[in-house]
Amino acid sequence: MQPSVKCLLVDDLEENLLALAALLRRDELEILTARSGVEALDLLLMHEVALIILDVQMPEMDGFELAELIRGSERTRHVPLMFVTAGNRDEHRIFKGYEAGAVDFLYKPIEPRMLLSKAETFFQLHRQKQQIAQELQQRTQTLQMIEMFNAVLGHDLRNPLNAILTSAYVLQRRVADDIAQDTARRILSSGQRMSRMIEDVLDVSRARLGGGIPLRREPTELLGLVQRVVHEHQTAYSDRSIELSHDGALQGHWDAGRLAQVVSNLIGNALQHGDRTAAVQVSLDGTRAETVCVVVANRGRIPPELLPHIFEPFRGGAQRAGGASERLGLGLFIVQEIVRAHEGTVSVRSSEDQCTQFSVLLPRQG
Repeated sequence: MQPSVKCLLVDDLEENLLALAALLRRDELEILTARSGVEALDLLLMHEVALIILDVQMPEMDGFELAELIRGSERTRHVPLMFVTAGNRDEHRIFKGYEAGAVDFLYKPIEPRMLLSKAETFFQLHRQKQQIAQELQQRTQTLQMIEMFNAVLGHDLRNPLNAILTSAYVLQRRVADDIAQDTARRILSSGQRMSRMIEDVLDVSRARLGGGIPLRREPTELLGLVQRVVHEHQTAYSDRSIELSHDGALQGHWDAGRLAQVVSNLIGNALQHGDRTAAVQVSLDGTRAETVCVVVANRGRIPPELLPHIFEPFRGGAQRAGGASERLGLGLFIVQEIVRAHEGTVSVRSSEDQCTQFSVLLPRQG
């Protein structure tokens, strides 16, 4: 059943209110009546109305004064106003009515079909507004439930996964058989990749449900942190080259673990999607007093149609030809959220000369 639509009638004469109410009355329309501006304002504090039909000539507070008060309130400023008057046609009054926010100006005696047609237009618009608001609320609740489910699922998956990783590690240490060793290595590698995916899902849930990724800031030396991340990727991609350069002071007040995640995701993205025959370039610029810049560049070009969506979840990179990506497509989204939490910026540039560059600008102090 559709929620009722409310219409407010304002006139100082009871017989006029009764006539208008009788003309407009129908199912799913609730008619409110007020015989003064003060009564009308009291009703507007309690009800959300689709249309206000008000008489211009009223004692104490006329229709124009009431309209100004209605337009001055955030709650009611967008409610359509329709003026009704028994006075002579006066262009000055008409302009004054429109300046006060009226959507229409009717003269008595009112043509019933004209009034009904005009009023029904605003009732339909209000119903559509109510429907859109209801759908938006339902979708928002659904998204929140999905995010909560992802957070709970990610958290609960970590316990059995840790047991699998521990068992694979013990098997690798205690079994000498080559086949068993190879099996244990594959279990460990797959489990560690799954663990990273779970952390990505949890980070997305933290960012969306918790108002952003939380940080634990402390004095951090960026060069050593990046060197460790580069070494880890160089070990994992022994056939690839990663070149690191740095200049200036590289200290700041940051979350070291989260910044390591930023650099790791950017380097991993470059290794995965960039030209395999060219080195990945990582440069750190600490020559400015207030900020430090981290740039990760690789050979290869991002399609122009993907660039506007590159930091969106599941859109952060194309899959390799002939195979699925090793990650969930959340890496660049998480990079953006972590950098935002540090009050910094991240940008991407992919040029015609087949060079892609991600730049992170970090304030030294948060």
